[in-house]
Amino acid sequence: MIQVSIPGKPDLELHHLLLDMNGTLTVDGVLLDGIRERLEFLKPKLNVYMLTADTFGTGAQVAEELGIELFAVGAVNGGEDKQDFVAGLEPPGVVVIGNGVNDVLMMAAADLAIAVLGREGCALAALREADVAVRDVNDALDLLINPRRLVATLRS
Repeated sequence: MIQVSIPGKPDLELHHLLLDMNGTLTVDGVLLDGIRERLEFLKPKLNVYMLTADTFGTGAQVAEELGIELFAVGAVNGGEDKQDFVAGLEPPGVVVIGNGVNDVLMMAAADLAIAVLGREGCALAALREADVAVRDVNDALDLLINPRRLVATLRS
């Protein structure tokens, strides 16, 4: 668990990290550098899941390489699948990291939503739903590794 106290907001008690794959963890289906090491630090603190419609067909390989659980979502209704996944998690306390339109509903359902403005771009709907926007996924993971960065960004 990761606890974050942000002045002017309810305290966050995070138990789950949900990661979009395409455009977030990968570019063209290829895992970006630096993610594995950061997740190794976070996995003892958070339950980590990768949710993907698997556009490039590399989801199983990426999940295995990272040692995290893969949840496949529909190519058409993936947003609803991701939202349902958030709703089924116990205990509550979800942080999501994503960049696409199919991430918007899970971002809305999460306690903390981080949008990634990576090389594959970021849907404006995801950006509007996010609590924080970062330039790449490593910056997003670093916010969880160093939660005072969240405090500095989100305090009233």
